[in-house]
Amino acid sequence: MSKDPLLQPYQLKHLTLKNRIMTTSHEPAYPEDGMPKERYRAYHEERARAGVALAMTAGSAAVSKDSPPVFNNILAYKDEVVPWIKNLSDGCHEHGCAVMIQLTHLGRRTAWNKGDWLPSVSSSKHREPAHRAFPKLIEDWDIERIISDFADAAERMQAGGMDGIELQVYGHLLDQFWSPLTNDLVGPYGADTLENRMRFPLDVLGAIRKRVGDEFIVGFRYTADEAQKGGITAEDGLLISQKLAQTGQLDFLNVVRGRIHTDPAMTDLIPVQGMANAPHLDFAGKVKKLTGMPTFHAAKIPDVATARHAIDAGLLDMVGMTRAHMADPHVVRKIIEGREDDIRPCVGATYCLDRIYQAGDALCIHNAATGRELTMPHDIAPAQEKRKVVIVGAGPAGLEAARVAAERGHEVIVFEVQPDPGGQIRLTAQNPRRREMLSIIDWRMAQCAARDVTFHFNTYAEVSDIAMLNPDVVVIATGGMPNTELFETGGDVPHVVTSWDIIAGDVKPADNILIYDESGDHPALQAAEVAATTGAKIEIMTPDRTFAPDIMAMNLVPYMRSLQEHDVTFTVTRRLLSVEPNGNKLSAVIGTDYSDQSYKKDYDQIVINYGTMPLDDLYFDLKGQSSNGGAIDQQALISGLPQNVLRNPNGAFQLFRIGDAVSARNTHAAIYDALRLVKDI
Repeated sequence: MSKDPLLQPYQLKHLTLKNRIMTTSHEPAYPEDGMPKERYRAYHEERARAGVALAMTAGSAAVSKDSPPVFNNILAYKDEVVPWIKNLSDGCHEHGCAVMIQLTHLGRRTAWNKGDWLPSVSSSKHREPAHRAFPKLIEDWDIERIISDFADAAERMQAGGMDGIELQVYGHLLDQFWSPLTNDLVGPYGADTLENRMRFPLDVLGAIRKRVGDEFIVGFRYTADEAQKGGITAEDGLLISQKLAQTGQLDFLNVVRGRIHTDPAMTDLIPVQGMANAPHLDFAGKVKKLTGMPTFHAAKIPDVATARHAIDAGLLDMVGMTRAHMADPHVVRKIIEGREDDIRPCVGATYCLDRIYQAGDALCIHNAATGRELTMPHDIAPAQEKRKVVIVGAGPAGLEAARVAAERGHEVIVFEVQPDPGGQIRLTAQNPRRREMLSIIDWRMAQCAARDVTFHFNTYAEVSDIAMLNPDVVVIATGGMPNTELFETGGDVPHVVTSWDIIAGDVKPADNILIYDESGDHPALQAAEVAATTGAKIEIMTPDRTFAPDIMAMNLVPYMRSLQEHDVTFTVTRRLLSVEPNGNKLSAVIGTDYSDQSYKKDYDQIVINYGTMPLDDLYFDLKGQSSNGGAIDQQALISGLPQNVLRNPNGAFQLFRIGDAVSARNTHAAIYDALRLVKDI
């Protein structure tokens, strides 16, 4: 029997959880037609197979038709969900993993123009800033209906074989009632007393208990401190926790601290990279100590050491490592096998959450198999025939290609012109807040070292270098260089510098700067942060109607907190047309896509952020010597089949290019390129 605190079983009512690690409720937006079908099952089953003790699914499943999903949630108000829930439950149970689901009514945290176009309802008459719909102030018949909807949904989950449910009581309808900030009601559910504010969630709990009985596990995931003036204080939250424990109807408390009504509030509750790890852990420990209730918690607990401390110190009974399991679904298996150093780290990029809040599906920035379990492997299968694979470039694409090829058992040789690996990620990590991104590189270098990959740094690979090695496969992952050619100018814009120049420190920021951002991604705002610390006056301009659309909600928050302390303005719907010298200034000619209007404005420095252009000379030099002429069978790539294109029977090797050597995209795209190509080489 292991003495590791994380590997000790935990008895939750009648249910024995085989260890102390869980994935907390989260909605990866994988349902189809509101149902958790095969993709959903495969995602959770992968983590169950690797040893996670409890999978808390959905985040959250909707119990009512007037709680339409704002992203692709499970529709728990439909009877047809039951067999799909049974399929999901069975998939986890087959591997000894308990499975539960989170149920909710979103209240004002939704939109009226989704689903069946019913008005949103809430205990508040004010809209939530994040979702913008003005709710109808809830009526008595709405309350009765929704209580019944919760009970119906719980009964469906029980019929589907779930071990239990948790109710979402932070940011959604249930705690909109119990928060003084979001209760405009009078009467028995009114804002005047805590007892009245708690009445609705407790009425829901009572109705569920009557429907599912005493054995079915029911818990609350709730905010015990809203961390905002006028809201639930920490003292209030501890009192609420005691009252919940005293009901005798709850089996666990899953503690949250903060609010989610705005992007900044949500980012404090679910911290991103550069923010402190486990910021609310000690508070959750206070709840456990006060109530004696089984206590769960998750909030940026990305590493095994922190999780182990949470259990060993008695702060939690079950520790949530949710984003960590998106990065590596095999965390528990690797702990059991004594391979903690082999765990793929969560770098806090929160690409996963940001994507779903822009109506995408959750993907991990550097595990391209997450969410693609039906088509992409987390464990790489060995190849039947050993081949020699030469890779040019040691950025994320090249290193992923090297890792996967080495795991396949191939001989792998990597050329890199720089003295260190990392490519653009090394530039990203110049920002202290984003230094965790280097773990994407460090982990792959460790994986490559363990498999005897040969690296040649400070080496500009040429055709002769490749030919000398007599390779079977050549992968070009040389990335790109900043593009300063604007479409409107017909060529490179003179006199400008790039966001890379500022970030790397190769160019000193001037006093009055225009940062022209046509890409809408991190480098523009990262350059702005660098310049702002020098006291520069900065204008960030975009031709789009919103700035930095590719950074997305939660990752935008730290930038804004930093930049709003300085002299930084944002200009939207304006396009840089040309740049002309004007004495010791630069005169920008600025237009708009909406009219023929244009004007001139002088700056000391103009910084361009317009993506990259591929560094593809070597690729084109090698095309004629390759058997496939660099061609990709796209259908084979999509279907997960080997590449067998033959355009030149006399060719000496297969040739491929990936990542930004093809076109400017992002880290996830580069890694996905590498995985889905090389897994079949």
